[in-house]
Amino acid sequence: MKLENTQDCFVQLWLRLERTRRLLQGQYKRYCVRRVLQSWFGLEATDDFIWEVCHQASLKLDDEEPVCGYDALPPPYLSPRLHRELLRAIVAVRLGLTSCKVDLKALDRAYKIAYPHGNQLNVNKKKKTTKL
Repeated sequence: MKLENTQDCFVQLWLRLERTRRLLQGQYKRYCVRRVLQSWFGLEATDDFIWEVCHQASLKLDDEEPVCGYDALPPPYLSPRLHRELLRAIVAVRLGLTSCKVDLKALDRAYKIAYPHGNQLNVNKKKKTTKL
């Protein structure tokens, strides 16, 4: 699997998350960070790699403890911010980038392409209003 810091690659990653979730569900396996990385990267998904992705992503479900590799994840279209951080961390770790160098605008546009009717990514952002 070739990763790039581009919108096209991010669209493929968003779609692959959903395919992986369905695949794991069909195999009666937990949809978690560890299983996703093992499914995508095979033997390259060592414990150190998984830890680095979890550490960089700083994933949290609701207001709980940070997610470790075994915690079940919700579907990508229901919890896009969680998966956005996961994809950001995967790309950063795999390409050797810092997380701030990952193109978030392209990642967000890719989400809208992959899930046109999914939940909004930036729910808490204030919208600019135009005065007439």
